[in-house]
Amino acid sequence: MLVDEVSETSSRTSMSEEFSVYQFFADDSWERVRSFVSAEEACRAAQHYCSSVGAQVGTTRRVIITDGGDCTNFEWRYGEGITYPEKAP
Repeated sequence: MLVDEVSETSSRTSMSEEFSVYQFFADDSWERVRSFVSAEEACRAAQHYCSSVGAQVGTTRRVIITDGGDCTNFEWRYGEGITYPEKAP
């Protein structure tokens, strides 16, 4: 489940840290959909955008969660699913 995977990644960071969520579109534009939110709120938002109508039809091409250091903690791509963090073999 998305929330569990991102929570595992974000547990390596401070729980007081704030996260941002971005969605990227087929025309190479992007939108910051959440900024300076908790890990839980970022996970809920990412889950929403990864399962939205836009994600299902391909207008939303990518969704990421970044932390305060601008490091990517989660990535989903259209047609590929969750690409980061990678699942353990």
